[in-house]
Amino acid sequence: MASLTPWRPMRELESLQQRMDHLFDRFSDRWFGGDRPRSVWGSDEWAPAIESHVENGNLIVKADLPGVDAKDVTVSVVGNQLTIEGERKHEEKQEEKDYFYRELSYGKFSRTMTVPDGVDPDKVKASFKNGVLEVTMPAPKQMAAKKIQIEAQK
Repeated sequence: MASLTPWRPMRELESLQQRMDHLFDRFSDRWFGGDRPRSVWGSDEWAPAIESHVENGNLIVKADLPGVDAKDVTVSVVGNQLTIEGERKHEEKQEEKDYFYRELSYGKFSRTMTVPDGVDPDKVKASFKNGVLEVTMPAPKQMAAKKIQIEAQK
């Protein structure tokens, strides 16, 4: 008798996407020399990776922004929404280039994340160094970590 496994629709969709990508890779390599976007489902939109953590009583949000100039980035806090917006621009050189493969995306981006209630927008600070944006704000008291004792059972 076969074992029962839970149905995970997202895994099924990812598997389908991988199979379709493989099929289109083979087709485009054969007929068009491999010049096709990375994914049939993908787009040219770019969204930078972000992470957040609490350190020394501050909530810190970091965004990876390689190739973005600090003057092309804005940070705003409205209510409990932190928004990072900007643009990664193409180089302005007019030289002709023959690309063999291209994965970099250019254009405008926007990332919004919810921050805890009680964040004071006047105390939010942002710095930009080596392509990483760091947004720091005092963490509300309710974000303080509390250790929970684990009761081991025999």
